[in-house]
Amino acid sequence: MKPAGPPITPPGMAALRTRYDHLLGTERPAIVEIVSWAAGNGDRSENGDYLYGRKRMREIDRELAYLARRMKALRVVDPAAQTDRSKAWFGATVTIADEDDNQRVLTLVGDDEQDASTGRIGWSAPIARALRGASLGDLRRVLLPGGEKEWEVIAIAYPGEGSATDSL
Repeated sequence: MKPAGPPITPPGMAALRTRYDHLLGTERPAIVEIVSWAAGNGDRSENGDYLYGRKRMREIDRELAYLARRMKALRVVDPAAQTDRSKAWFGATVTIADEDDNQRVLTLVGDDEQDASTGRIGWSAPIARALRGASLGDLRRVLLPGGEKEWEVIAIAYPGEGSATDSL
């Protein structure tokens, strides 16, 4: 039996699959064509198109291998199917506030789809680990490089709900 791997949302897995398909179906064939053309031009030792093309092909092959391994290891988890919506679990959108009442809205997603600039926090990030299992009104402390910080959970929502739910 395959052990459960790191979680990823269905849109996150679709994005990895799209990147894989683009590399395999579009970028790699274009580079192969350039390398074939450049190889037919004679001396390869000083042929920039050939040397760059071979380098780019190795980069694409490395990324394809990484994506294939990663997609095989990941476990797709649909946050909309979460039964316990009173706590912050994978896929939850959590609104938190610090001591100064500065609010942040974070969505707990897989590490492969994290983007802090849009509030998508990787499942293994320190703040995500602190928020796991949190209920409304819970205070959570996180040790950050700048020191310890405390946040209060003020709302928890999951995809498929009508609105941001359960505000205090």
